[in-house]
Amino acid sequence: MGDDEVLLPMEPETLTIILSDRESVTALLYPAARKNRAGFTIVLGHGAGANQLSGFMRMAAAGLAARGFDVMTFNFLYKELGRSIPDPKARLESCYQAVIKTALSHRKLKKNGLVIGGKSMGGRIASQVAAVAPDNIAGLVFLGYPLHPPGRPDKMRDEHLKDIQAPMLFVQGARDAFGTAAEIQAVIKKRRLPAEIYVIEGGDHSFKVPKSLGVPQQQVYENTMDTVAEWTRTI
Repeated sequence: MGDDEVLLPMEPETLTIILSDRESVTALLYPAARKNRAGFTIVLGHGAGANQLSGFMRMAAAGLAARGFDVMTFNFLYKELGRSIPDPKARLESCYQAVIKTALSHRKLKKNGLVIGGKSMGGRIASQVAAVAPDNIAGLVFLGYPLHPPGRPDKMRDEHLKDIQAPMLFVQGARDAFGTAAEIQAVIKKRRLPAEIYVIEGGDHSFKVPKSLGVPQQQVYENTMDTVAEWTRTI
């Protein structure tokens, strides 16, 4: 989805997240549509290969804000600095935790419930944070969970998921190379997770579907955001 297709309910507010005396990252707060406020903040981390300004991230943030959620996106430090290789696990997690702290203390958001997650790697880091620091996390939303590297089902990233107490929603493409919907369903059953899955039929890791299905791509995105919104309102 191109950036010119994104309709923002309101211009996002730019925030600075302080990580240390010398390090900070940029976050964007997409305020909820006033007529339909849900009382939740949704924090979304970006995937490994793109920052918070990617078309996917902007689509997700704007779509959920239009549906009544305050949405916060952010750059992990390596992307803030213009690098392409993700930071080590501990640095990724500490960055996400700093964003959570900001979301919980922000004057416009501190009365909201908190849902965390993200696209691919962003969702995985959110899950790792929730497994060790669950306080104040009401739920998690994974937009294409990277269960394993493409072609490497022997390198599973699911061991920590059993330590998450909050409800989870996996939005997964049926043909996602990082973990098919069927593989995610098997993990939910095996680990007895408090989780639901929304399957995007024919969808890949970014929820793109073949034209042969006859479903407009924009409709796939709209249906996905409707599902995330409906699920979040139930937790």
